[in-house]
Amino acid sequence: MKIGIVCPYDIDRGGGVQEHVLAQAAELQKRGHNVTILTPKPRKHKPGKIGNVKVIFIGNSTKVKTPIKTSLELGASLKKDEVDDILASEGFDLLHIHEPEVPFLGAQIVAKASCPIIATFHAIHPETPFARTIETVRIPYSKSIFTKLTELTAVSDAAAIFVRERTGRNVNIIPNGIDLNKYAFKPQTKAPAQKKILYIGRLEKRKGVIYLIKAYAELAKHRSDISLQLVGDGDLKDSLQSYIDDNDIPRVTFMGYVSEAKKLTLLHNASVFCSPALYGESFGIVLLEAMASGTVTIAGDNVGYAGVLNGTGRLSLVNPKHTKEFSRRLDVFLDDVGLRQTWLDWAEQNVKQYDYPKVVDHYEKLYRVIKKGAKR
Repeated sequence: MKIGIVCPYDIDRGGGVQEHVLAQAAELQKRGHNVTILTPKPRKHKPGKIGNVKVIFIGNSTKVKTPIKTSLELGASLKKDEVDDILASEGFDLLHIHEPEVPFLGAQIVAKASCPIIATFHAIHPETPFARTIETVRIPYSKSIFTKLTELTAVSDAAAIFVRERTGRNVNIIPNGIDLNKYAFKPQTKAPAQKKILYIGRLEKRKGVIYLIKAYAELAKHRSDISLQLVGDGDLKDSLQSYIDDNDIPRVTFMGYVSEAKKLTLLHNASVFCSPALYGESFGIVLLEAMASGTVTIAGDNVGYAGVLNGTGRLSLVNPKHTKEFSRRLDVFLDDVGLRQTWLDWAEQNVKQYDYPKVVDHYEKLYRVIKKGAKR
């Protein structure tokens, strides 16, 4: 099939949706499909292919702040006939649009397309007054899109809630994925003298990093064999650093952004990976990365993470705001050999379902159903 995959965000900027789109496109291309990614042109334009996949840049990307305080780069075409010309020249059998509600590229393509369209929804919005205000704008905007979508998918039940409520239609749950070969399951076989607690993500309010620091500080009062590594950057870095300095919290390192190779090394060397997000998570790719690396994990008990950490994985979930309980959970997960092994056995088996080839199997099956229906 000739498939166009639409990514509304700057494809050159790291992010879960971008990684998903790139991996999906590469796997489909490997299977013999003719795949093109349609995406806003980055501010620092890099023309050509990404791997073996053709990329068409439409319009320009613009940096914006979301209701959950996350920065994104998204875009739209301002040229009257650009989208029409691209769709006409490419002649796609099917379009797969990720985050069709993100203004405005997805909506432009949906309005102009004549082929079947599959949509994948990744994000959720927190239950805040501001988010509910955004919904009043989002609903009429969404209605114009939903009527033209052939099939709806979401990466989790949490991400599917809005779509089900607004359309009453079936939503296929097809999860995010991960390249298991890249992460190579390598659990710690010996307890190191210095045990490292690792965080990877943005330093922003919804990620709950301050609560991790507080729980770690509680634990560090009676343990000198632990350290905390914070990977990433964000608006809260200065205030978090000030809190650490003001409270004399020892052995905390801000590492900023790191390369993929460095990230893998950090994951394999960590005794515990911790992602204490409070809300706004529809899935949890960072959890898959830790699971695939063989790194014991503690995570915030939000709806997205709870969908990934099921069964035995529920042992990982904690309310980050409950400092003493959070600290105790860290303490136990650092030292209890039996608990760690039970969790690792669960993670090694559970993460296999998220390997990208298996995720793309689900999409490919849906594509065939759509194509068959279109021929009737």
